Parts: sequence; C-alpha cells; structure tokens
Amino acid sequence: MTARRTDTSRTHRAAPRGPGVLGVLGELLVTAGVLLGLFLVWQLWWTDVMADREQADILSGLEQEWGDVDREQIAPAQDGPPPVPATPGDTMVFGTMHVPAFDRETFPLAEGVGLEDVLNVKGAGHYPETALPGEVGNVSIAGHRNTYGRVFEDIARLQPGDPIVIETDEAFYVYEVTESLVVMPQDVEVIAPVPGEPGVEATDRMLTLTACHPMFSARERYIVHAEFAYWTDRADGIPEALSDGSAGSAAEEGGN
Repeated sequence: MTARRTDTSRTHRAAPRGPGVLGVLGELLVTAGVLLGLFLVWQLWWTDVMADREQADILSGLEQEWGDVDREQIAPAQDGPPPVPATPGDTMVFGTMHVPAFDRETFPLAEGVGLEDVLNVKGAGHYPETALPGEVGNVSIAGHRNTYGRVFEDIARLQPGDPIVIETDEAFYVYEVTESLVVMPQDVEVIAPVPGEPGVEATDRMLTLTACHPMFSARERYIVHAEFAYWTDRADGIPEALSDGSAGSAAEEGGN
C-alpha cells in the first residue's frame, strides 16, 4: 500500500494583521482633535448664544416689571443722597448695567458671583457684602471677559471719565471711571469699602469692576475703579450719560 505524501511545499497565507500601534494612536489623536474642536465651539460660541438668549429674556422681563422708561427724555441730576435698593436675594437680578464704551452696552446685574447660577447665565454679578448702588462704600461687580455672554469683554477699553451706569426700578446711578489696574487673584483689597485700604471706613461712593486677565486666562484680574457722579429718577427718563454722543472717549479709540 502506497503511503500518501504530504505536500510540505503548500504556501500558507499569513493571517491578516490588525492596525498597528501607530494606526491606533493616529485614530485616537483624530478623535481627540474632533472632541477638542467640539469643546472649543461649545465654549467659545455656544455658551455665548445661550447666555445671550437668557440675558435678553431677563432684560425684557425687567422692562415689563419696571415699566417703560422714556429713552428720548434726558432726566435731570437729582440733589441729595441717592436711594439705595433693598438687599437683593441670592442670585436675584435686581438691576441692569449700561456701559456706553462697550460694544454690548446693556446687560443684567444679579446678586452673587457664583459661576453656574449667576455669571454663566445672568450677566454681571454683585459681590455680596459690598455696597449696593448709591450706597457709601464700594459697589463691586464681577463679569466674564470671554464666553458665557462676555459682558466685560471690553473692560480694557474703559478710560478715566467714561460712565458706568446702573439702573434699578427706581433710579439710574452714574459712576465715572477713575483708574484701571491689573492685580493677582488674591489681591481682594480692590473690593474693600475703600479700594486698596482694607479696614478703613468708607466716606465716598465707589464702584469696582473685576474680570479675568489676560483674555482667555484666569492668571490675573483686570480692575476698573469708578466714583459716583450723580443719580437720576427713572421716571424722568435717562441720564445724560446714556444719551447719544456721550459714550466716552474710549468708544472712539477702540480697545483690546
């Protein structure tokens, strides 16, 4: 009986190899790039869209609640100390801010400086325990310089003499810029009743704006100080500071 010979010369196909290490790494980098791009779109664009909608609704609601104001009528400056609004509840919107030197010159003002419940959704935030509009002391207000509506995007545009106006249901409070400076985050004395002099009793009416610095970084804080100039009764119209042509010198010069 003849033995069957085994053909040892038969060619065997190599098993197909899966993607190599470099291929897998490349796919991961592409995926990471897509995710990063989506995050940047969300962070730099979509947060602005959502915040703008929310803040527009807030402003519309305030106008309905407070009643219309004659934006064509210039109200006279009032004598005597200004009225001081009641202490607002936490996260409550109690006013609007008008900064003519800003591209976006009107936005809501709420109580508190929390990110999720105030700064990311409602606009500017009033530091609790600091003075209220019209009160002796330092009305201190924080806002985003980029993302989430970026209400203080143009803060570096402000120059001495530029008006910053707070509107409540009763009055307009006009402050005028005195100086700008850059400090470290821990330099909280800038929002003291007397800015830069913690422990000293206030005798003047001041206002301070704070925002992160430089743009797209929280390494430092950009600070603007202002002093009270005058107030007007909301029922009489708008203050001269908000009339056409009174936006301040910096509005014509542009900004950062």
